[in-house]
Amino acid sequence: MKLSFAPYLLKFKRPFSIAHGSRDSTPVIFTRLDHEGVVGYGEASMPPYLGETHETALSFLSKAVNVLDKFRGDDNIAMILEEVDRMAHGNTAAKASIDIALHDLIGKIQNRSCHEMFGADRTKPVFTAYTIPMDEPEGIRTRVEEAQEYSILKVKMGSSDDKKLIEEIRKHTSKNIMVDANEGWKDKQAALEMVEWLSHRNVQMVEQPMPKEQVDDTAWLCERSAIPIIADEAVKRLSDIEKAKGIYTGINIKLMKSTGLHEAHKMIVQARKYGMKIMIGCMSETSCGVSAAAQLAPLADWIDLDGPLLIKEDYFSGVKFSAGKILLNDLAGIGVIPLKTLTGF
Repeated sequence: MKLSFAPYLLKFKRPFSIAHGSRDSTPVIFTRLDHEGVVGYGEASMPPYLGETHETALSFLSKAVNVLDKFRGDDNIAMILEEVDRMAHGNTAAKASIDIALHDLIGKIQNRSCHEMFGADRTKPVFTAYTIPMDEPEGIRTRVEEAQEYSILKVKMGSSDDKKLIEEIRKHTSKNIMVDANEGWKDKQAALEMVEWLSHRNVQMVEQPMPKEQVDDTAWLCERSAIPIIADEAVKRLSDIEKAKGIYTGINIKLMKSTGLHEAHKMIVQARKYGMKIMIGCMSETSCGVSAAAQLAPLADWIDLDGPLLIKEDYFSGVKFSAGKILLNDLAGIGVIPLKTLTGF
């Protein structure tokens, strides 16, 4: 087993602003696993709030080679991923890049797709949201126009201009909206008033309205909310679901938080046992990371996998976007093919 990896910087088409701040790029690392002539690809996307950087991820990956040498095929993938996880605390995106590449590799060895492995029905229509970040009115209008073929908009909120943002969007479209406040609302009464206001404006759900530390306030809000309250920053891994039960209506699962497909699928199973809703989301990722996450998309209630649509340059061909839907292909593994622009391995 050979592990290779290369750092890249994904540039957004336009600056991307949320409650945590604004940026024009995201550091990523692409991984490649070679085993007996078969190649698997993975991706680590590292937005600032995760606390990972090129340096930390490269350091972690350089130490993972010895663990991956124990690979014997699909019979010991769980053992390998558990050992990779124990190498160091955190580093969830770096761990995800290994997990994704391993699943891609095994799928190719077995000549079957990852959605088959997880029992997901690729014929089920999967509609993705299109993200509208914080912006000025003219920028909002342009972004809404770009999202014309998408039936659901995901709107970034969490500022003093939240109502103005929604009102501006409503000037141009009546589409369903999912709101992501990114922990931007601090007062529970004000949050409840905002949720009630949103519920009358065709908003389907609100994601992480309050800081994850405000557990009691969030539970209070969820009890009174007319629409689902979904955990994002508050739930990263499987162990977090127990704490979110009874606090949130559902959870947003992202491979870069969960350490990859293996644990993400476990999270879906566990959350369903608790009667919780499931959202599959992504960071700013190429078609590599998004195609991996899309393998689980038919198992979810909401999908937010528009990463490749928001960046200037993709480095993989994978899932396709058509009429607001994500179309899974029937290729083995995660269904991606590297483009000529991918170099460094």
